[in-house]
Amino acid sequence: MSRIANQPVEIASGVTVTLDGQKLTLKGSKGEMSLNVHPTVTIVQEDNKLVFKPVTPADVAMAGTMRSLVNNMMQGVTKGYEKKLKLVGVGYRAALQGRDLNLSLGFSHPVVYKAPDGISFDVPSQTEITITGIDKQKVGQVAAEIRAFRPPEPYKGKGVRYADEQVFRKEAKKA
Repeated sequence: MSRIANQPVEIASGVTVTLDGQKLTLKGSKGEMSLNVHPTVTIVQEDNKLVFKPVTPADVAMAGTMRSLVNNMMQGVTKGYEKKLKLVGVGYRAALQGRDLNLSLGFSHPVVYKAPDGISFDVPSQTEITITGIDKQKVGQVAAEIRAFRPPEPYKGKGVRYADEQVFRKEAKKA
């Protein structure tokens, strides 16, 4: 039984909630997001909370999933999300080119990553990248795609890594 589905989502101050059938729209200070709620889940707005109820007892897991998605949306439109990446390696650097990200990662050519809608980049130094947006899934996906250009390798630790990531280092071969 999902305990997550039993917890209501608090409607933050300054957030407008619109429930039109199975379409839920949240509008806050950072932006607007909408979600098509699964047909096996009903959402009821009580006081300053959103309550999630499964249609049948077998749909409790989907109610928990919908509750988590709406909670992430609520946090996104009020505070937003950010991921930080670090570039480790000689000559590895990042720069902003308009809205796009220009990466030098040891290839014979620079890698240009175009910023998707709703995502913005910040480059505080040449070896740090901050990805911000209101959609938690999209911010994480963009961070994973940038990391995939040159994932950290275990011998020297070079590559693109998350700021809080610990890279397990291997010992080199001995003669």
